[in-house]
Amino acid sequence: MDEDRRTIPKPTDHPNEKLLFLRENMFHLTSQLSMPIIEVALVVSKYIRIVYDSLEKVAENSGEKLPADLLHPIPIDDLKADSSDSIHSFPLESLIGSVDEDRMDILDTLIRNVLNESELEFILALQELRDWEYEIRLQLSKVSGPGGLFSPISLSDGF
Repeated sequence: MDEDRRTIPKPTDHPNEKLLFLRENMFHLTSQLSMPIIEVALVVSKYIRIVYDSLEKVAENSGEKLPADLLHPIPIDDLKADSSDSIHSFPLESLIGSVDEDRMDILDTLIRNVLNESELEFILALQELRDWEYEIRLQLSKVSGPGGLFSPISLSDGF
């Protein structure tokens, strides 16, 4: 019975089951691998772009518009207005060159496989990814230097 719960939900399964599977597996993987915020952010932003672009094309072709709350990141009320200059002055190439591409590939593969095999509706997938983006941005807003970008992502058990 445990093995049944570990498989990717079928396309015919309830959307909530698919979302829960995606969230739980992303949560456990990022925790087990102690993935730095920057790596999770890069993968999540990639999938937000992919899913958003696909939805935008479908909406455009059918003469519809996407819900406004999906068009932009979830606002953070207490976001620091005075971001640390030390992060902005740090060379982007150095940051990108320091990420672990293998870890990122594992998370990328997980997200791609769950989306494709479960045929998770893209609207729901985008909402879930926006939730992840919010948590990432919240944690990034507290980073005071480049080293903080490589701190493991910290998600509460209630996430």
